[in-house]
Amino acid sequence: MAFKDIRKSRKWLSAEEIRLLALLLFIFAAILVANIAIARTLPGGEWFFLRWSGARVFLIEQIDASKGVKAMRAMPDGPAIQLIQDVKPYSTEIARRTQQVAYERLAFADEYAFVLNDPFYIVLLYIPLAFFRDFALARGIWMLLAEAALVGTVLLALNLSEWQLPRWLYILLLGYGLFHYFSFNALFTSTPAIFLTFLYLCILLALRSRSDELAGAFLALAAYQWEVGGLFILFILVFVFANQRWSVLAGFGMALFVLLVVSFLTYSGWGLPYIRAVLSDWYRSLNLNFSHLILRWFPSLKIPIGQIASIGLGIVLFYEWLDSVHAHFRRVVWTAALSLAVTPLMGMAIFPSNYVVLILPFILILALFWERWKRYRDFFSILFFLLVLLVPYALYIRTVLVYDPLITDVLAVLPPVAAIAGLYWMRWWVLHAPLTWSDQLGVRR
Repeated sequence: MAFKDIRKSRKWLSAEEIRLLALLLFIFAAILVANIAIARTLPGGEWFFLRWSGARVFLIEQIDASKGVKAMRAMPDGPAIQLIQDVKPYSTEIARRTQQVAYERLAFADEYAFVLNDPFYIVLLYIPLAFFRDFALARGIWMLLAEAALVGTVLLALNLSEWQLPRWLYILLLGYGLFHYFSFNALFTSTPAIFLTFLYLCILLALRSRSDELAGAFLALAAYQWEVGGLFILFILVFVFANQRWSVLAGFGMALFVLLVVSFLTYSGWGLPYIRAVLSDWYRSLNLNFSHLILRWFPSLKIPIGQIASIGLGIVLFYEWLDSVHAHFRRVVWTAALSLAVTPLMGMAIFPSNYVVLILPFILILALFWERWKRYRDFFSILFFLLVLLVPYALYIRTVLVYDPLITDVLAVLPPVAAIAGLYWMRWWVLHAPLTWSDQLGVRR
């Protein structure tokens, strides 16, 4: 048998490939420069600042004692010594610094306190960016990575929807993933929900391809920030147990074990402060949930409508979980999208910057528009696209011009409610397939 010398088969890049790589590098460099300019000009980035500060405190401020100097004190029998302020990743000092970024002051008692409540193995992921002392530079790099994750989220959502769409609509959806209101909000506040959404879709894709260990590893990275995808994580666990796909749990356990070992070897004392931070965050977030908004709208009500609605949604969602675990995987994706849409209404703290997770429900609903009206699908798809794109911007501009707490609350509640309604309309049509007046008009012609 003759073996081919791989050294002779090696080829240099063609001129077209070199030009393409140069163009891509130029585009990425231009986007990075624009991101850094935006980071220096516009305030915000508080969610990233929280994690970046925690990572930077661990990396640098505990090493460089001069960062924590409180005072100089002369001792009777020796030279002056430095009294060091002990700043740690989960300390209240990090929360105060972040409050200055978010509010330009310390937070009031009824405002979110920005306490770092990520497990330390997640904080370690921010270490590479913590080497940059310039926050605007680090934020610009983070925005570039987040924009890539948004593009990847749209691509994965289209893959999961099993939708064959034309190229012009494909480009529009990529633009929507980057430029719709909640993507902008997520980018400027620098929420980790962007990367979590990407991980959620990676989990679904790995489960569909039966790469169960990989799905479990992704699950270990995504199993935090329950106000973003807590119900999604629970649904995945129900799906795993119902289908006895124990390899997912094996992958989850192995990945989590490695992450915990690395984090405790790196910083052995993070466990108890992390638990305190989670409890403190939960307590301070009680006035940011759906029930509190309902009470603010109807202060005279004696019936806890918000809690009743949350319990009702939870019962319906649990029924959907049980009904979909053995169904076609498109139904599993639909139920996962429903879980993401219901989460903000289930008593968790509501942050509109987390609504980037609604990209998956939007693409599923738009795919049904495309399949539903074959004769007028261009018109209805564009109409729905513009409606979802422009209404949040209109509400936001309305609050900027004339501040109205009611409009702000509507902007916080309307998107998940609309996503739930759209997903159930989608399911109802799939089960009943009614002939509407538009279909009749198309048949008569």
